[in-house]
Amino acid sequence: MQDTRPIALRVSVIDRCDERCLYCRPAEGVPLVSRAEVLRLEEILRFVRVVRDRFGLAKVRLTGGEPLLRRGLPDLVRGLAEMDVADLAMTTNGQRLAGMAAALRRAGLARVNVSLDTLDPAVYRRLTRGGDLERTLRGIRAARDAGLDPVKLNAVVLRGVNDAEVATLARFGLEHGCEVRFLELMPIGEAAAHHARWFVSSAEVRARLAEAMDLEPLAASGDTFLARDPGGRAGRVGFVSPCSEPFCTECRRLRLTTTGRLIGCLGQRRGVDVRPILRAPGGPDESALARAIEASLQMKQNVRRFDEQDLMVRIGG
Repeated sequence: MQDTRPIALRVSVIDRCDERCLYCRPAEGVPLVSRAEVLRLEEILRFVRVVRDRFGLAKVRLTGGEPLLRRGLPDLVRGLAEMDVADLAMTTNGQRLAGMAAALRRAGLARVNVSLDTLDPAVYRRLTRGGDLERTLRGIRAARDAGLDPVKLNAVVLRGVNDAEVATLARFGLEHGCEVRFLELMPIGEAAAHHARWFVSSAEVRARLAEAMDLEPLAASGDTFLARDPGGRAGRVGFVSPCSEPFCTECRRLRLTTTGRLIGCLGQRRGVDVRPILRAPGGPDESALARAIEASLQMKQNVRRFDEQDLMVRIGG
């Protein structure tokens, strides 16, 4: 039976980033693609329109690299908002968010996820290889003030690095009206060599949180909870568990890379190159794009295996 559920699309708008997180990219960086290889804003909009019209579109999330480095980002957000995308979001490290949150909200961005693995400035600098924690905290405040809702904070939990902070991060979320999501480290790219040493399961994180606050499940899947601390503050915490609790059979997600490679599964390096279709003389053939999208969906796995590695900064977070 054909799967008719709408697609959740992640669009990487740039391969550059102003941080070099330990689990994401090597200290020396990665070779950057040329400007000619990067999809233009109008090409992204054409592709999204085909997904919406041919397959149905549940959400669009803009990623990178660091999407706030992409010139013209508010114009892209405005174009997507004019398509009536039901759920238009962005994931960012927050370093530039303070100066852009209001403009992005006016353009039509609905919500934002901010990477926040630690509240210790020294650990933040080490994890990001030079990032400034205070800049990200200012970005979170600006996002809240601009009306982006919800503001979700993504924390990748690493043993011996930030795992002792999970309750601190959860309390920060309760205090500032943000949902905190604890992510399991995936054995992909730069993280693969350190996975056995750094990995902390969601079950262990939940157990640690339960020692500090009450957790009440909010969904049948058990991945989202209402958290209440001893002071009476309440808020949501979530868990993303691709290793210990894989959700492959429910996945309807596609990733469009900066250069136009369409990826159906993070566990596979293969993808379908849609850039030649988008740049065909006379304009893109929508039927050819639809076939490429269908081919990418067919690459999904029923049981996730991380047999092929690539850097997340190349794929899009």
